Amino acid sequence: MDVMTRVAAGVGGLALSVAVIQSSPAAQAPGASREREMDRIAPAYVKLALAMGLHDPDYVDAFYGPADWKREVESAKPPLDRIASDATALLADLKKVPVDEDEMRSLRREYLQKQLSSMVARTRMLKGERLSFDDESRALYDAVAPAYPESHFQAILAKLEPRFPGEGTLLERYERWRKPFVIPREKLDSVFQIAIKECRARTVAHMKVPAAESFTVEYVTNKSWSGYNWYQGQYRSVIQVNTDLPVYIDRAVDLACHEGYPGHHVYNALLEQHLVRDRGWVEFTVYPLFSPQSLIAEGTANYGIEVAFPGHERVDYERSVLFPAAGLDPARAAEYYEVQALVEELSYAGNEAARRYLNGSIDQTAAARWLEQFALMSPERAKQRVKFFDQYRSYVINYNFGKDLVERYVESRGGTSNNPRKRWDEFGRLLSSPRLPSGLR
Repeated sequence: MDVMTRVAAGVGGLALSVAVIQSSPAAQAPGASREREMDRIAPAYVKLALAMGLHDPDYVDAFYGPADWKREVESAKPPLDRIASDATALLADLKKVPVDEDEMRSLRREYLQKQLSSMVARTRMLKGERLSFDDESRALYDAVAPAYPESHFQAILAKLEPRFPGEGTLLERYERWRKPFVIPREKLDSVFQIAIKECRARTVAHMKVPAAESFTVEYVTNKSWSGYNWYQGQYRSVIQVNTDLPVYIDRAVDLACHEGYPGHHVYNALLEQHLVRDRGWVEFTVYPLFSPQSLIAEGTANYGIEVAFPGHERVDYERSVLFPAAGLDPARAAEYYEVQALVEELSYAGNEAARRYLNGSIDQTAAARWLEQFALMSPERAKQRVKFFDQYRSYVINYNFGKDLVERYVESRGGTSNNPRKRWDEFGRLLSSPRLPSGLR
């Protein structure tokens, strides 16, 4: 039994929960007719997303809705033109639904609009239309990342130069310096499991997660990404870690937080609990990867690392626990993260490489060279990243720009580093809501 069928077969209570919500006293309150109209639109949206998956194997990142919907779509095999016209018709129906004063219902309406609009744009791309990098990210992810000149990255690289004396290019010296921080392959799983345990403990200390949540870890190769969360429904995930390239010590916490706690796994579990099960909003049983939802998913997953390990807590924890577990010198933990903080300032260099490459101003080779020079990526990692550009295109903005938008949103609501309780509260509310990128500004 494939993943989608296995998961969907376990959601036998979904139809009942929807019926209960629709027949409850709340359904008689003002706004009930608007809710019913969106309840009518939501299943059609899900089926269109599943239909997109027949044309684009990367489109459906997760689905745990009714199995017969998937079978229905696979039997019908609607062409792209039909998907686009049906999505456009649903958008017209949504525009007729009055804006609701209830914030969650208003967010739901906007969510469906933005997701359907991005779906229409993706159909055009699959039919051969080429958008510029910024136009594509605006159409698919409801956001345009800032652009930076080479001088911006050169100034950061100049601060790194003195850290690595010796012969060779800055990249060569950086790679030599970095080599002692690789997690030995035989220790990778144990280190990762320790990191997961700590990330989970820090998350559940501040957020209520479903009691039945769990995930398993798999180690894979030949991927364009370093880690991936495949959400299964029923509060379960499969997290895959790519071992094609050396895994450095910082990736243990990064991946454990980003893919697990309080990142993708918690995000999907909270959406399932609060929106699918509690409210019966079936549109959240499908996650279209090329949609505005991805900026929220990736942005919260990256920002969640800082929420879980604020200030010096990460270095303190890794020095005392993860470095020894990996057999690395704990005395160098502070030095390592001082350098990593500077390297992190180069993150937008990846966006610039993708923007130039996808706009056609540079080729694959030049894009890889740009990443080596301005993002300090090894040749092997740079080639892997260009493969990511080929597969996921402007999706790259969701990681860094998504994180920046989420951070600014949470802090604007009082969730600053000086108020960690408020930060966790605002972060948790965002994870449990249908808010999309334009709603963060």
